Amino acid sequence: MVEIVRFTDFLLEQTIVYSLWQAPFAADKFAPIATNNDLSKVKRVLDVGCGPGTNTRYFDHADYLGVEVNPKYVAEARRKFNREFVVADVTTYERDRDGGFDFVLVNSFLHHINLEETHRVLDRLRTWVSPDGYIHIIELTSPGDRSIAQLLADWDRGKFARPAHEWKDIFAQHMDIKIYQPFPVCVWGNPLWQLVYCKGSA
Repeated sequence: MVEIVRFTDFLLEQTIVYSLWQAPFAADKFAPIATNNDLSKVKRVLDVGCGPGTNTRYFDHADYLGVEVNPKYVAEARRKFNREFVVADVTTYERDRDGGFDFVLVNSFLHHINLEETHRVLDRLRTWVSPDGYIHIIELTSPGDRSIAQLLADWDRGKFARPAHEWKDIFAQHMDIKIYQPFPVCVWGNPLWQLVYCKGSA
């Protein structure tokens, strides 16, 4: 089983495999953000852990910066989109903020890092968001049962999926939460993943 998980992790590090795996579910994962926000009014976007530009298409009208530690993902994002992408750790990356970003997006990134690193990232994001902006987080949750969603959370490359109430406690230490919405991603009506959407101000 360990060998299978490691091989799966290796495959998902390959840009084409990751993109194909994400494609059927990307819109469903992003749906709570699209439903609860008027994206046409967004001006400046910071996309943290942007991968190969999974969510870039939603922000064609806005100033956009994607930050990602995987250089293969960034190379693919640059190939597909004429936008700004950098290979960097968001906790150490420096850039002229010009008033910050009104839309900071963290989509399915934090469950790949431990608790200490999660707090470092969230602390950093507070310095990047503009006074009138919001931080938007989509995260994988761990249902803590014997469901398919729990099995897939266990198999995920990210080893730090948490119950929804734990994510809420963590986020509340760094932002004023405006929306906290658990939701499933389903296939043929069956929930495969349980996630949560959090919107907060610094």
